[in-house]
Amino acid sequence: MRRDELLDAAEELLCDQGSTALTLAAVADRAGVSKGGLLYHYASKEALIKGMVERLIDDFDELLAAQPGESYTERYLGATLAAVRSGRLRRWAVVTGASGNLFLLAPLREAMARWHREELSEEPDPLAAQIVRLACEGLWDVASHDPELNTEEDLQALERRLRALIAPA
Repeated sequence: MRRDELLDAAEELLCDQGSTALTLAAVADRAGVSKGGLLYHYASKEALIKGMVERLIDDFDELLAAQPGESYTERYLGATLAAVRSGRLRRWAVVTGASGNLFLLAPLREAMARWHREELSEEPDPLAAQIVRLACEGLWDVASHDPELNTEEDLQALERRLRALIAPA
């Protein structure tokens, strides 16, 4: 439980003040723990960033697994829309903005590659499925930077259109 609170504090700090404000002392202060308490869980700033990256991958994998749908792309679309509607996507922008270290972002890059390749050849129309998955990326990006941009009406219209692209003929 404490690890999630520390990760939340780091994400909030990044959101409020930007990546230059991400220091272990600032995260500990934001979380209301001693720096030693933070170091017990995360021995370095890099370990903290790695923890944020791992958590967001796990969170999206869980969200994806919980979605109904016959195809992977249907579930991917559902997970993306669920994340956008809940505001959970803000983490993506925060974590990627927090690290210029490609090594720390490698797990995220691997997860993105996996999400975009998973079961693609099994889709009724692999090209349409790929277009829908890429559209989800655009939606994530826009929602991460301007969560107010997509109203529920907009999201429903996008969902209908994207689902039509992957509907079996």
